[in-house]
Amino acid sequence: MKLKRTLLSLALSIAALSPLTVHAQSADEHADWPHAGQLFVGTNYQPFDRADKAQIQRDIDRMKGAGMKIVRMGDLSWDAFEPAEGKFDFALFDWIMDRMAAAGLKVIMDIPGQPAPIWLHKKYPGVDIVNEKGNRLDPVERYMDNTSDPNYRRLLVRLADTMTQRYAKHPALFAIGYNNESGNGMVSYSEADRLRFIAWLKKKYGSVDALNKAWATQRWSRHLNTWDEVRLPYIEGPGPYERYLDMRRFWSEQTIEVLTSLEAVRKKNVPDKPAISNLWDSAWRKGFDMLATYRQYISYGAMGFYPGDPIGAGFEATMMRAGMNAPIWFNEFTAGGPGYYGSKGRSRMWAHFGLLLGAQAVMPWTWHSHHGGEEQALFGLIDHDDRPSWKLDEFATIATEFNKLEKLGFPRLQQPKVAIAYAFDNVIATNLPKEGISNTVRPYINPGYMKQAHSAFEPLFKDNIDAAIIHIGHEDLSRYKLVVVPGMYLLDKASTANLRKFVADGGTVIMTAQSAKVNDNNQWHDTPLPGGLTDVFGLRTNEFYNAGKVETRIGDTDAKGDNGFIEVLEPSTAEVLARFTNTGDKVPAVTVNKFGKGRAIYVGTVAQPEVMRALYRQLYPSLGLEPGPKTPDGVYARVVQGRNYYVNTTGETKEVPIAGTMKGLISGQTWTGTMKLPAQGAELLEAP
Repeated sequence: MKLKRTLLSLALSIAALSPLTVHAQSADEHADWPHAGQLFVGTNYQPFDRADKAQIQRDIDRMKGAGMKIVRMGDLSWDAFEPAEGKFDFALFDWIMDRMAAAGLKVIMDIPGQPAPIWLHKKYPGVDIVNEKGNRLDPVERYMDNTSDPNYRRLLVRLADTMTQRYAKHPALFAIGYNNESGNGMVSYSEADRLRFIAWLKKKYGSVDALNKAWATQRWSRHLNTWDEVRLPYIEGPGPYERYLDMRRFWSEQTIEVLTSLEAVRKKNVPDKPAISNLWDSAWRKGFDMLATYRQYISYGAMGFYPGDPIGAGFEATMMRAGMNAPIWFNEFTAGGPGYYGSKGRSRMWAHFGLLLGAQAVMPWTWHSHHGGEEQALFGLIDHDDRPSWKLDEFATIATEFNKLEKLGFPRLQQPKVAIAYAFDNVIATNLPKEGISNTVRPYINPGYMKQAHSAFEPLFKDNIDAAIIHIGHEDLSRYKLVVVPGMYLLDKASTANLRKFVADGGTVIMTAQSAKVNDNNQWHDTPLPGGLTDVFGLRTNEFYNAGKVETRIGDTDAKGDNGFIEVLEPSTAEVLARFTNTGDKVPAVTVNKFGKGRAIYVGTVAQPEVMRALYRQLYPSLGLEPGPKTPDGVYARVVQGRNYYVNTTGETKEVPIAGTMKGLISGQTWTGTMKLPAQGAELLEAP
């Protein structure tokens, strides 16, 4: 038995150290996984914070009483399960799982890989973060763990293996989550990290000569003679862009390797349970390339949903779905917040907004307000004195409404026909670190990729049309009628090739200014622009200027934009669809080129809502796209199994035009001609 355990440990350790090419099982392969006709309201729960079993039982009773179905727990609690190396204690968690099962509650069990315990840092100092100045840092806040360290990975995989084996057949177990907020870690600068970076570069480039070319080391006397001269670029800058991008790619792959090693454990021990993880790939401190790799470790797109404005919230949630058919899970969901108790009706509104986007579950962060630690003034459903707040009643209302709606076509399993391009590499290339002696990219990238992406998304979203946010180099684009490429400064080879094929096969693409300027190495193309696609778009472009603002006329619609960036387009085979009307030279504003069976459209300015809206509406008929129900500003709608579903995201009542007489299935009210939708209200209408 001891030999068997040793061999298993060795095998898992090797798996943890190696990049895995596993693929997560998709929801399509499992009829018994969450599917159409199922909605979930639950919560995030930290039972190890609670005083005793009596309080935990009271929590469970309250969850059940509020109509909750699912509880996410285990995250952030490694040392509660393994208080010392190899000494596991599951007594309390066993009891909690049993009590959850007795109450009919299902559990998403998170593998709590971050933060790592203090005992692990003490025994294995390679897990400590070393900053840019070479100082070793104590793990004073969560996620200060070097996840590239072999000992960290070995012990994490052992923890995951132990937990998943123990609870594999437990009736409460519903799904597995991996390392909460994996993207929100920190990069490290130890000598071991530098050597791992060099090994990664050797695998990528093969030789120092190839590395010198990729990093443009002829510039400013930075030529490398040996691998040992390589240093890790500073995360805060300054430094040249090529090596900075590679450094971020390296750390992205470290995160992905950890996730794929955990996925291998899940597939071995609990293949009948999905992976539903709150990964936060867009976290500013580190982040990782989820959209290019999610099929390796994700069954359902999931996220912490803390919305600000509807456009930003809609974009990010849509990105979590990526190219999957499965619904979205809000593993964390807005209730209170840091220094914010909450406001009545807000969580309910965002829950319905989530359903409109295709969400299946909402789980407020957090169940109980914490007494200590950094989040002690983050306010949950249960107040610090153990009294339920009005927020618990609000989530009980959400649960009741979800129970009704799950029989009426929810969650929305959508199949969007429009895709918007997103890539981790491009985000890094357009969000460079602090300025050095000569940072020339920041002044050029205006207003920046995310602003352009939101501006491309906004008109579609306000026209109540579904869109996908995808990495266009890693998806089958034939599923879409229209692909939008907004400000993709770095468009890699895979995306370029896929885009070319998509247009040749009959698709329509829209590219905006500041796209396809640099290659995979983050160096400007030495060929005509847009790089690798001048024949597809039937033009080239080099010159640009700022006109202060832009004005154009697309079809019968005048469109304006406050950003005056204009690229001077030089059509060859492309036709001019529109020209800028506020410039003396009347340069082309929009061109279209026939390429193969499709068409490639280039917009000579950055994506701006009014310009993109006019262009989209000109294209809808030829693309076979139809906007959803008409809504006033701030109200969003979709058609769900023949019924119109509306969500008012504003703080005032809105008058919504409707056809004839309709009955509200949420409120029970009947409306004729116009529906008065209350502030933060939601309604599902059908003909009586």
